Amino acid sequence: MGMNSVFSYREIAKELHGKSWHEVFRVPSMSVGLYRLRTGEEDLQSPHTEDEVYYVVQGKAQIRVGEKNFAVEPGSLIYVEANLEHRFHTITEDLTVLVLFS
Repeated sequence: MGMNSVFSYREIAKELHGKSWHEVFRVPSMSVGLYRLRTGEEDLQSPHTEDEVYYVVQGKAQIRVGEKNFAVEPGSLIYVEANLEHRFHTITEDLTVLVLFS
């Protein structure tokens, strides 16, 4: 396959030092990355051309998906269909999210 099949969250998180995004891997059918937003930070992302799934690893915030708002915390799983407006907001604890694009 040419890349690792198993990844350590601790090792991946080290790659985020000072950044908000780190792509873990990309293959033709999907990509996976880690996204971090600090307390009070603004999420500037735009809609993506792929479906995506967010898994909240740590932190607390709200996410707006289309016209709806949802509270998220560790363990929250969020699906966002391609091209749908979405963004995290009201970040009350530093947020780290595993992101899968497909």
